[in-house]
Amino acid sequence: MSIYVSGSLAFDRIMTFPGNFQDHILMDKLHMINVSFMVDGMDERRGGCAGNIAYSLALLEEKPVIVAAAGRDFDSYAQTLAAHGLPLDGIRRADEVFTALCYITTDLNSNQITGFYPGAMSLPALYDFPALDPARDIAIVSPGNLDDMRRLPRFYREKGVPYIFDPGQQLPVLTAEELLDAIGGSLACITNDYELNMICKATGKSEEEIAASTRWLVTTLGAEGAQVRGNHGENVRIAPVPVARVLDP
Repeated sequence: MSIYVSGSLAFDRIMTFPGNFQDHILMDKLHMINVSFMVDGMDERRGGCAGNIAYSLALLEEKPVIVAAAGRDFDSYAQTLAAHGLPLDGIRRADEVFTALCYITTDLNSNQITGFYPGAMSLPALYDFPALDPARDIAIVSPGNLDDMRRLPRFYREKGVPYIFDPGQQLPVLTAEELLDAIGGSLACITNDYELNMICKATGKSEEEIAASTRWLVTTLGAEGAQVRGNHGENVRIAPVPVARVLDP
C-alpha cells in the first residue's frame, strides 16, 4: 500500500518578541506604519502541511510519497526526510526559486505577525504516479499548490483512489465550485469547526449537506476533541486526550 501526501513543503522561522506589539504601534498612524521588533530568539523548523503529515506518518512506520514542489535550498530538508525512510521521487525540485518560507514573530500576549513567501509552492508537483494501485493506495490532499488541490481530487476519483481532502489555509482562495468538487466523492473531508463554517458560507450548503457529499466529515474541536460524521448516519464524538506533558517532536 502507498500513501500519497500532497501539500506544502516549507521552512518555518519562528521568532519571539519579549514585549507586546500594541506598545509599539501608534493607532492614529496605522496608515503609515513603520515598526521594527528586536526578537530574543529564532528557531528554524522544517514544516509545510505535506512535510508535517509525512513526518508524522513516518513516526508510525509508514513511508508516504510526498507530492509537492521544493526549491534550491531544500537539500537539508531532503536529507532529513530520507533519514526517516521517506521517498523523495514525488518532490519536484525547482532550482530557480527557494522553498516556501514562513516568518512568524510572536509577542508575550501570543499575538503573531506572519510573513509567508510561497516560493516553490507556486509550482504544481507534476508527479506522474507510476505505481498507482487503486485497490491498495490512499491519498491525502492538504493545503499547498492550488493547481494540485484542484486537480488531484479529480485525478484520484478518476483512478478510483480513496482520498482525504483537507483545504485548511487555502479555503479563502478556493471557489465554492472547487470546494464542492474536491469534497464530493472524497473518503473524508477534515476541517476544524471554524473552517467548516467557512465552507458552508462559501458554498451555501449546510453541514448536513457537506457531510452527505463525503464518506466521512471530520471536524476537530480543539480542546473539546473531534466530531466524526458519516454519510450513512454515523455520528461519533471523540473526546480529547489528556496531556501529561508536551514534547517537541
